[in-house]
Amino acid sequence: MSLTHPHRGRAALAVGGVFALLALAGCSNGGNGTAPATSPSSAAPSDGPGTARIVIENFTFSPADLQVRPGAKITVVNRDSSPHTVTATGDKTTFGTGNITGGATATFTAPSTTGSYSYICTIHPNMKGTLTVR
Repeated sequence: MSLTHPHRGRAALAVGGVFALLALAGCSNGGNGTAPATSPSSAAPSDGPGTARIVIENFTFSPADLQVRPGAKITVVNRDSSPHTVTATGDKTTFGTGNITGGATATFTAPSTTGSYSYICTIHPNMKGTLTVR
């Protein structure tokens, strides 16, 4: 009597295929358009509220220049272990996240007035970016 079963190999292959598909689905951003830009210095337009995202990683805002519509919701993801902020500077101090601890996420609303708004991390002032509302 043989201890091997010819159908076990096919079942294991099928189960492995299911796990591979699940792993690929987990790597997807779901098509929601919130993936970070690949270049920290490139302008990244946002088509509407709820689609804008700034990622903080290696003490850098990505994208450093973000274009959004008035009133857009902007999610900030801190991938560093250090806390950071996104805080408008100058006369147009209209938005800010407060401290975002390492690994955490915060959301703020873009100004309703069109224009260019500079921002920094108040903890690390060398981190700079620009939010353009149009």
